[in-house]
Amino acid sequence: MADIQQGHGWASAALAPDRLVSGRPATGAREVVLGVDLDVPVGGTVTVMTATGPAPWTVTGLIDAARLYVADSEAARLAPGVRVIGLTGNPRLDRVRAAASGATVLIGDGMGRLEPRADARDRWIGRQVLIAMTALSVFSSAFVIASTFALSVNQRRREIGLLRAVGATPRQVRLTVLREAATVGLWGGTSGAVLGLLFAPMIGGVLVDAGFQPESFRVGVRFWPVLAGIAIGPLVALAGGLLAARRAARVRPLEALRRAEVETRPMTRGRWAVGLAFAVGGLVAGAATVMTDDLSALGAYALAGAMALMISATVLAPAVVPLVVRLILGSAGGALGTVIRESALAGSRRTASTAAPVLLTVAFSVFIAGNVQTAEKAYADRRAAATGTHQILLPAGTPGLTDAAAPTGDLSTSVYVNDTVVTAAGSPSGPAGDSVILSESRARALGVAQGGAVAATLADGAHVMLRVSAVRPERSGTDGVTLSRATVRSHDPSALVPMLPLTPGASENPPLGARVADIATYAREADAEEDHQVWVFTLLLIGISVGYGALAVANTLAMATARRANDYRLLRLAGATRRQVILAVAGESALVVVIGSVLGAAAAVLALYGAAAGFRAQTGTSVSLTVPWPVLTAAVGTCFILAVTAATLPARAHLAGAGALRERA
Repeated sequence: MADIQQGHGWASAALAPDRLVSGRPATGAREVVLGVDLDVPVGGTVTVMTATGPAPWTVTGLIDAARLYVADSEAARLAPGVRVIGLTGNPRLDRVRAAASGATVLIGDGMGRLEPRADARDRWIGRQVLIAMTALSVFSSAFVIASTFALSVNQRRREIGLLRAVGATPRQVRLTVLREAATVGLWGGTSGAVLGLLFAPMIGGVLVDAGFQPESFRVGVRFWPVLAGIAIGPLVALAGGLLAARRAARVRPLEALRRAEVETRPMTRGRWAVGLAFAVGGLVAGAATVMTDDLSALGAYALAGAMALMISATVLAPAVVPLVVRLILGSAGGALGTVIRESALAGSRRTASTAAPVLLTVAFSVFIAGNVQTAEKAYADRRAAATGTHQILLPAGTPGLTDAAAPTGDLSTSVYVNDTVVTAAGSPSGPAGDSVILSESRARALGVAQGGAVAATLADGAHVMLRVSAVRPERSGTDGVTLSRATVRSHDPSALVPMLPLTPGASENPPLGARVADIATYAREADAEEDHQVWVFTLLLIGISVGYGALAVANTLAMATARRANDYRLLRLAGATRRQVILAVAGESALVVVIGSVLGAAAAVLALYGAAAGFRAQTGTSVSLTVPWPVLTAAVGTCFILAVTAATLPARAHLAGAGALRERA
């Protein structure tokens, strides 16, 4: 019976399809109706745990459901105050509202407002998952499109120069590039909308399995999201292609025709300015994580800082490429190493563009996983530090500890303040009478200071004015509201204690419904359910970033290789064997992965450092940033395999085609 953690008055059975299988309803003290699956006969006894402790109750009836019912008089004694009145039949709405005397009347979909706080929180997290997935997809799309079009314009400078030579104006060149981007975006948006319709039920199932949505959740088809998905494709493509179009429009007719493959000026003043500006923006966002005390704002600042640093690393990459190349291949004396090194140095902007998808994949995966691990460690450390002891008394199969198990523990209750339900602690060391202690953030949210008053409704429906006796720093485990234990117990007879720190030398024999755990176990289990949801959230985001980045890596490397068919033919004419050319292509691809991984990891670690500093300031712990090495290794390995495969297959095809032509000749 430990799985049943909530009882109901028998009158509420009329609102559920619960009917007696045998016996009679519960009508007196310590009488209970149980599910027939528990194998307790009518007339038998079971141990029922209430706030006062365990006691034997008599089974008067059995139902075909896993629920527990008590007499209405017992329900009123154990949980005074009426929160919801359910109506059956078909009452007239106007008469109900007239009789309700100003109370809120809910019908149809409006009854969703009655969902438990935990379900509402899970659903809110589910919305944040979808919003984050959308934001990440849009940013990743614009980021990769920008780098891809930059690579395309750089490789087509001669073609653009020919267009300018035959009379094309800069505006016409710019519009040509933007039309290409819009066309690609339209096809991509349409294809993405179709794939979204196909995969939406699967994602919906993941959200349900993770607890983000209720079991009744079903994915429906709506017209406007499909239309928005199609329309956002060209918009994102245009946003990503703007800089490339501007650069294409600045190509001069004769310059492109006589330009050598060596890039004499890969970094312009504008590129330096943009890269440094985003770098400063990333550092400012990191500083903002330390200054804020709001968890959602901290996450937003950290993510904004990571995005800014990724853009900065991409823009400044051509300046970093020569340093990384010389560091890795500076001492390479063989012909193969020389070809790889000089090719990367001669086209540093091309190398930077091909490394951009790798940078995106590594940076996002490392930042997202590292941020979650750092946050988990910070809040676990704060919980551990807040207890001030090494052992904790925790519930064992029950929603909390009773007065018999924890007579001096802090009770947990719900208080309604400004139509918002907050969790309050009833502490033996709390304020006397109708007074309240607020945390600093809760006091700011309510707009009160020490000596002020807060109108509140307690668990039994009593309306009281609580005088603010003190405003103190944040405390883990509550919503920043502390009352006296006596006040909570008098208004909430069913309030329980979430946990009780044990003094050294306490008994190792816990009472019924309790267990003794060490501080590490408590810190790990306190947010276990929420941590599980966060990790599902994290894996979804990492899957999107790695999946999109992997496709971009393969596409970019394949495109870059296809454009360099003449280079490979020249290597063959210079005496290189087919195997040596393939090895050169694979080496260049591996070098691109190394460059992108170094830049992406650097951007992620800098963003994580800011996030860790923010968590230290918010939790008051000495937590340090956590680098998720397994995730980093998996991301780099995935990019390496895809890059080498995507580059060598087209090169092999070109070489095979060139060989066939020579044989026919």
